[in-house]
Amino acid sequence: MANTKAKLFQKRRLRVRNKLRKTANGRLRLSVHRSNKNISAQLIDDVKGITVAAASTLEKELGVVGVNNVEAAAKVGTTLAERAKAAGVEACYFDRGGFLFHGKVKALAEAAREGGLKF
Repeated sequence: MANTKAKLFQKRRLRVRNKLRKTANGRLRLSVHRSNKNISAQLIDDVKGITVAAASTLEKELGVVGVNNVEAAAKVGTTLAERAKAAGVEACYFDRGGFLFHGKVKALAEAAREGGLKF
């Protein structure tokens, strides 16, 4: 039986997450989710099971509601980095999920790095 796109995405997502957990060393996880209309990211503490900081294009104060392009992803990345700094987070690891590291996901990661997050 052939694998569907959803099954392949799920396998890629779990493969990425399991590799990252082996090298996490107690750091927070910067998780990215991308849909056709929006992009969101959050810093998750897997030990405590809480979200420390989050940013999304669904937030009105960012001014990119419903926009899903590279510029919007970069704005989400810089906003998340600012909120992480306010929460006292400097280091994390980047969990791209099953998404490929190019385009919007890459723009979000680079903007977060420029904002001061280390991963």
